Amino acid sequence: MTKEWGPLAGLIGEWEGEGGLDHAFKHSKEIVFDTTFREKTSFKPFGPVDNGSQSLFGLDYKSAMWRDDEADPFHTEVGYWLWDAATGEVMKGFVVPRGISVLAGGTTTADATSFTMHAAVGDPRYAIGENTYLAANASSRTYDVTITVGDGVFTYDQTTMLVMKEFAEPFPHTDKHTLRRVG
Repeated sequence: MTKEWGPLAGLIGEWEGEGGLDHAFKHSKEIVFDTTFREKTSFKPFGPVDNGSQSLFGLDYKSAMWRDDEADPFHTEVGYWLWDAATGEVMKGFVVPRGISVLAGGTTTADATSFTMHAAVGDPRYAIGENTYLAANASSRTYDVTITVGDGVFTYDQTTMLVMKEFAEPFPHTDKHTLRRVG
């Protein structure tokens, strides 16, 4: 039974998608550029995980993205998505091998098909950590993602606000994609 995973239940499985859109600054060309990408993502259920009186159900999460016909992904993430039914809290904790870790969160209902999570540098609950180089050159200040789950499809729309020496104002790095269940 998947009701223990609340709004995360519809994500359980293997997913793939073509035509994602990455809107980012390209250092090699020194321009803002849109890149399409393909993605493979998996969500494997686990739980419960008990913290005293708190009981969480989660998804072990892995994702990789490729541009065109690249052999190696240009971006990967590993982590956990968590659901706390008692508080309605949904969380996404992940690491990117550039030296970034994020714990984003929000509240929703168990039957929600769309929800939003947020993280910010210095937030006491939902925070972003990064290495020294990124803090000085491309610091992630906030991370926001909206997830929408349908029948055999899910979409995400995310924005990471970056402070970069190339821009006077924070730069919105965005990623959007629609993935389809393949297993």
